[in-house]
Amino acid sequence: MPFTALCPADAIGENTSKQFELSGIKLFVVNERGVFYAYRNRCPHLGIELQWQEDKFLDFDGEMIQCATHGALFLMHNGECVAGPCRGKSLESISCTVIDQQVSVDLEELDLSQHP
Repeated sequence: MPFTALCPADAIGENTSKQFELSGIKLFVVNERGVFYAYRNRCPHLGIELQWQEDKFLDFDGEMIQCATHGALFLMHNGECVAGPCRGKSLESISCTVIDQQVSVDLEELDLSQHP
């Protein structure tokens, strides 16, 4: 798999998030207690970006991903919507790992028919 490095792992603190654009694809990474998860930056409800400010994708407590538009809440570890208008749907997950202390993603499996 062709993983691409995004940033040093220590650039995304525990229970925080960071946004990126790679090959024209907007995505973000969350760090849930030291484990990194990456998602396409698109709400399954309206297809809009999720952040309320740059790099701000989490709720006030830093425990869930929250859509800034309608307040939908998503679990960090699997992107499932547990509250809001898209309940039962999920964010589009992107393969994410840490290689040589760099958070890295693999965009190869993304459904590019929904690009951008």
